[in-house]
Amino acid sequence: MARLVRFGVSMEEGLLARFDELIRRLGYANRSEAIRDLVRERLVRQEWEDGEEVVGVIVLLYDHRKRDLSDELVELQHHHHDLVIATMHVHLDEQNCLEVLAVQGPGPEVQRLAELLRSLKGVKHGQLAASSTGRRLP
Repeated sequence: MARLVRFGVSMEEGLLARFDELIRRLGYANRSEAIRDLVRERLVRQEWEDGEEVVGVIVLLYDHRKRDLSDELVELQHHHHDLVIATMHVHLDEQNCLEVLAVQGPGPEVQRLAELLRSLKGVKHGQLAASSTGRRLP
């Protein structure tokens, strides 16, 4: 296990009170755990921006009755075949479909693919959930 280092943090009383309320609601045992998670989250975001490899899922909820939308979704996935490693399609009801894409690749490219898919007319909601693998890509 890595050696722990203690350090002090100063902040305004009101900000600390809001932080304490948030970590209580989220179920953290203490401030240290919450701060470690915040630091990890920011480091992963920086790795994405620096172009390191990310893995994750793009989740899309869409109206399958929207003309040509299914074809557009498939076309984008084929165009970005180097990023899309698997897909799952679920028919939720007569109107709605859920598409889940497992993705892997450079952070900015994965982010851009998620944005392209989300922006298609008929997509009701889209979200990228990803984490860095810590691998620097060539």
